[in-house]
Amino acid sequence: MTDGVNHPSEAALTGQIGRNLIVLGRRLRAAGIPIGPGQVLTMAEAMSAVDVRRRDDIYFAARAAIVTRPEQRAAFDAEFAQFWRELQGAEPAALDAFTASDTPGEPPLPDASKKRQQTAETASAAEQEKTLLAVSEAEQEPEHGDDVEEMDVPPEDVLLFSAKEVLRKKDFSLCSPDEIAEARRLIEGMDWNLGRRKTRRHVKATHGERIDPRRTLRASLRHGGLPLELKRQTRKERTRPLVLICDISGSMDRYARLLLRFVHLLGQGLESTEVFVFGTRLTRITRELRRRDVDAAITNVVNSVEDWSGGTRIGEALKTFNFQWSRRVLRSNATVVIISDGWDRGDPDLLAREMARLQRSCRRLIWLNPLLGAPGYQPLTQGMRAALPYVDHFLPVHNLQSLEALAELLGRVEDQPPLRRHVPAPAA
Repeated sequence: MTDGVNHPSEAALTGQIGRNLIVLGRRLRAAGIPIGPGQVLTMAEAMSAVDVRRRDDIYFAARAAIVTRPEQRAAFDAEFAQFWRELQGAEPAALDAFTASDTPGEPPLPDASKKRQQTAETASAAEQEKTLLAVSEAEQEPEHGDDVEEMDVPPEDVLLFSAKEVLRKKDFSLCSPDEIAEARRLIEGMDWNLGRRKTRRHVKATHGERIDPRRTLRASLRHGGLPLELKRQTRKERTRPLVLICDISGSMDRYARLLLRFVHLLGQGLESTEVFVFGTRLTRITRELRRRDVDAAITNVVNSVEDWSGGTRIGEALKTFNFQWSRRVLRSNATVVIISDGWDRGDPDLLAREMARLQRSCRRLIWLNPLLGAPGYQPLTQGMRAALPYVDHFLPVHNLQSLEALAELLGRVEDQPPLRRHVPAPAA
């Protein structure tokens, strides 16, 4: 410091602290937070003004320098927590070489084949163990048949439970008509409870977070103004709106009718639900599904849709939804669920642009793909690859077990928006 002026950025960017801050900056950039060298220098200057041995001081200094928007808070907290755990024991974080993968891009495609291979190996080991046990038991059996006891027959409830477990995991496309009827009954018995949101309206409450002045004054007038008993109120909660967009093209024909029964159930059980179907064009079927009789409702849908079991143009259908229906039905930051296998004959760039627009308009975007439950499936079609970077949750919908997982996801959805990576849409 020859000029007598303290230069905290130069001091902080040298040695172990500088290396760690550069690593933290790269990880935050990879997590979707748009930061540059200037913000890293600002963070280094902030480090020189706090005690670097205290986690809270480092956290708040770095957050003040990096986080500029509320939606960046969740990504910063997650990356900083992981970064701090690696710094325990005063070991410097490894300075990874900068590559093209360090920049934000498309999220990795899900690899379901590895998990299924491990499951198959575990099942094979279990079968081998069962065979060895059977051989050892056969060697210990007496030679005379008179001494052999009769085999115990499992009770009927155990057999029924086993049949239901098999049906829960069986693909809808492989079910017999009797199994389809049983699956319909089980779907109707599911408990669907969508996440709730707090509105701007207030209702009276015994232990609310806010004083209700009107009720307080009215209560005090009954006693001449004294004593003053404070009445309280809280924000009213309502179920978050749900919008379902279902693919009814030819590739989805073996799933479409059963999934429409599932969609009909959601439309009857939730407060605010809008339903659309698409093949080569988009059709709103909310009014047709309002009938209590599910068979009559589906018959009305089939008669009202002109492109049933036809081609697939997902991008054009979503463009129609974004420009004609989104302002009407995407109120209060609704949850949007798209049910499709991703086979698209349209322009993939158009699909990517409309998916990006739709994601910005809704609170949470879920894509349900019936092919995701198939062994070794990878979303390699051009439609699925174009849409996947803008999807918050990518889930299968091929059996009852996947529907139960969806119900659990929708039930535990909090009011906080999901953590999203910033992926620029293709230019028009």
